[in-house]
Amino acid sequence: MEQKSILIIDDDKFILNVFSRILRKQGYEVDTVETGKEALENLGSKDYDLALVDVKLPDVDGTDLISKISKINHDIIKIVITGFPSLEDATKVMDEGAIAYLVKPVKSEELVNLINEKIR
Repeated sequence: MEQKSILIIDDDKFILNVFSRILRKQGYEVDTVETGKEALENLGSKDYDLALVDVKLPDVDGTDLISKISKINHDIIKIVITGFPSLEDATKVMDEGAIAYLVKPVKSEELVNLINEKIR
């Protein structure tokens, strides 16, 4: 079976480290970036199966990034995570094709189960 790839976009190094370690143990290929600019560069050069996107990034709003990600890779699965939930953001990202809007702190078991269900 082909190894599935995940791009984690979050400006919190701790979250990048923890989520990438957990997902690699599940057998996924994982890349991490801290900005929207880096995310778009990675997405332009590699096909990912899933993107895990934080809403609050230093250079772009994650809700706007979701739309850009969809234009680059229409088939990518998008999951949004945030520490600052709002109904407006949730509605916007779901309209842009995100399959989930998770509020931090995200339980690793919940995240893994969701990703396993959607990606496989």
